[in-house]
Amino acid sequence: MAATSRERLWGVAAGLGAGAMWGLVFLAPKLSPEASPLLLTAGRYLAYGLIAAVLIAPRWRRLAPLIDVRAWRALIWLSLAGNLVYFAFLVVAVHLAGVAASALIVGMVPVVVALWGLRDRNRPPVSRAAPPILLAALAVGLIGWRALAQGQGEASGQTGAQALIGLACAFGALVSWTAYAVGNSRWMARLTAVSPHDWSLLTGVVTGGLALVLAIPALMTSTPLDGPAWVKLTGVCLGVALLASIVGNALWNQASRRLPLTMLGQMIVFETVFAFLYGYILERRAPAMIEIVAIVLMIVSVVWCVRAHRVAHAVEETPH
Repeated sequence: MAATSRERLWGVAAGLGAGAMWGLVFLAPKLSPEASPLLLTAGRYLAYGLIAAVLIAPRWRRLAPLIDVRAWRALIWLSLAGNLVYFAFLVVAVHLAGVAASALIVGMVPVVVALWGLRDRNRPPVSRAAPPILLAALAVGLIGWRALAQGQGEASGQTGAQALIGLACAFGALVSWTAYAVGNSRWMARLTAVSPHDWSLLTGVVTGGLALVLAIPALMTSTPLDGPAWVKLTGVCLGVALLASIVGNALWNQASRRLPLTMLGQMIVFETVFAFLYGYILERRAPAMIEIVAIVLMIVSVVWCVRAHRVAHAVEETPH
């Protein structure tokens, strides 16, 4: 039991670190507003693919025999769902519906993933798992309410049709990332011979290859950028690729290997927490009281979920 508890604590720490890295993603469209969603997506994942290819090259001979055809197919759809499709949906949603509405909808990912995990065998009883999940949903709702109230004019320049498209893209991002989180967790459990970091790098190489296909239409359809805008876009793409994709994905894979889905879903709340913390720094303001309450509720929901799984594991190991 002690070993399992230690594993889960490491998993929680890795999930927290992944959230800290992924929270930076929400700042990318604001740091490079001149770039189109397609161009920003292609740039970020081309950079991810290049960095991943350089890092994985020394270990390629050892890794290649461990990845069969099914695993390569999984890497392709995971790269699409968790990276290209998700990020493209997110950037369009931020542009058309605003950060507030997008963060509210995408912020429901931890709740949806945790609810999906209630189907697993190693979940705690619903009576123990459901309360922290509901608490996380309440926290996301409070943050979304505050964000919508504060940013209701943020996308006011958009037409009703554009706002609806943005909301639809936010829901698309929710579905896409939920599919990635569940599928990636399943594959991490199967491929125990592949380290979480190597699996992240393999995902990066595949994502980079897919981004090459995306780069041509991105360049053809985007508004031409001047020199400073290209420098800014390059810096944003490299920074997000290194921190969010390389470091964040590696930490997330560590968490995916150590935690059941009901706990793993709760870890995604850290992305929302850090996204708002970075937003406070960017806006140079302190969080409002309702935001403080929401963040505290998120943290409590994670601690509560960890305790629920610890109790459930202790019951499983008790001799009958």
